[in-house]
Amino acid sequence: MGDSWDGGSVRQTTRGRSAAPPRPRRADDSGPARPPRGGRAAARQAPQSQGRRSGRRPKPAARRKRLGRIALFTVSALILVVAGTGTWLWQHLNGNIHSVSIDDGANGKEKADAFGRTPINILVIGSDGRNNAADCKLGGGCGSASSTAGHNADVEMVVHVSADRSNATVMSVPRDTMTRVPACKDQDSGQSTPGYYGQINSALQYGPACQVTTVHQLTGVPIDHFVMLDFSGVVKMSDAVGGVSVCVSDNVYDTYSHLKLAKGPHTLKGEAALEFVRSRHGFGDGSDLGRTVCQHLFLSAMIRNFKSAGTLANPTKVYSLADAATKALTVDTGLGSVGKLIGLATALDKVPSKRMTFATMQTAPDPSNADRVVVGSGAKSLFASIANDQSLSSGSDKKTAPATPSATATAPASQIAVRVENGTTTRGRASVVASALIAKGFSPGTSTSNAPEQRATTTLTYGPGRKAEAQTVASALELPAKHLTEGSANGLTLVIGSDWPSGATYSGGSSAAPADTHAAVSNAHAQTADESKCAKVSPYKTVQLNGVAMTPAQAYAAASGKQDSAP
Repeated sequence: MGDSWDGGSVRQTTRGRSAAPPRPRRADDSGPARPPRGGRAAARQAPQSQGRRSGRRPKPAARRKRLGRIALFTVSALILVVAGTGTWLWQHLNGNIHSVSIDDGANGKEKADAFGRTPINILVIGSDGRNNAADCKLGGGCGSASSTAGHNADVEMVVHVSADRSNATVMSVPRDTMTRVPACKDQDSGQSTPGYYGQINSALQYGPACQVTTVHQLTGVPIDHFVMLDFSGVVKMSDAVGGVSVCVSDNVYDTYSHLKLAKGPHTLKGEAALEFVRSRHGFGDGSDLGRTVCQHLFLSAMIRNFKSAGTLANPTKVYSLADAATKALTVDTGLGSVGKLIGLATALDKVPSKRMTFATMQTAPDPSNADRVVVGSGAKSLFASIANDQSLSSGSDKKTAPATPSATATAPASQIAVRVENGTTTRGRASVVASALIAKGFSPGTSTSNAPEQRATTTLTYGPGRKAEAQTVASALELPAKHLTEGSANGLTLVIGSDWPSGATYSGGSSAAPADTHAAVSNAHAQTADESKCAKVSPYKTVQLNGVAMTPAQAYAAASGKQDSAP
């Protein structure tokens, strides 16, 4: 292109010919640059020269040229101001973020799918810490330290985003769960423990990394990130989105969290939002289990709000939300920048609301303490489904097939032929896999043979330009991306190694069956984010007013003089 934006000259052209540069005028050059032409040209030139000498206003074309330069300079200045403001905002948001490190190695690694993509597992922690004036005012007893010493994780949610970003699972772990807390040391406070048996939420006293490790040890789910939010953070976030819409099935007054709402829908902001997510005596059976369900309803409504055009299309709301979020959150160093948080938000935004499943870990009463719970029946299936990257929103035990890589294949499966070689000591392995490929719609030209030598590891080698076809084959066989390699020979060759001893789909040498997703959601109060439900007010006498035990609805009627938390 002719235009230069790096400070160089710009060559103008007229009808395809380069315009000659103007001849410099001499100091005494008051006349025309060339001898005057005769005829009408001379007649036109004379009055123009006189006009210039007599001080008349320049031609309109010259004015337009000068105004154009002024407009260009103005626009350039505006661009610089906007760019500078954007840089300032970026630095401002980055400065808001508080991050701490966690031991990634102690918390496992996610399994990659056939295309090398990995899930995202995050532990979301709601701290009961009261380290500042805002938290102190909202939560009662106050602390002075900036660390997590003495704090508990009143909310613990394992957020799992699938490798192909098609679905997500949010599993709450009740804070009353009894488990083994491992040996931990908080690098910030120096507080440590040799390990003990106790409530799972107490691990936060030894730092976020200890809480992450404890949840990983309980569930077996690899966790690579954490996000922690305190009391004032809930208030800021709910205000930033303009309030969160919830519904209650009956009049409710939780005299402990101070939530007081009339039956029906409400938009909660500020302290009312905090009272709702903290209420454990107003809903369900009055335990922490009822509170986790209400938190799921609240988060579902917030997610729907995030995805609405009114929130994401409004720059003021987006900035307000980003500012509130970065101020309210403590994260691990892997999420400790605006860019990384935007990447996480982008991954979450790809998941449709109807494919986000909220569930609560199944529990059973603790035999030694009726006020505490232990892992119950079905929980192991729930843990395994998350660890195995299985969707809970489809109601199926089968994993959702990744669509993107298959769609990029250079030819449909019917045109992809594979040479399958048996590199094991088991007779007929190549025939089993080749027959399975043909049954899945691959070319009947798929052939079998014995490998030149035995192999310990299965490999799928593809020729130049055939990677997409190899990915399609790998997807059909559930073969991880690390087993794919490019070679110089044309075509696709699959060599079955001893790590694939049986079956038509790759198991990595493991005979473990997929988790039962029906058992995983059984008694887990599962719901998807697109569902709008009313929180069920507890029918039991879970609250007290003036020393008298009452149901939350009775307390609402008895406290007619107290103002409701929201209209």
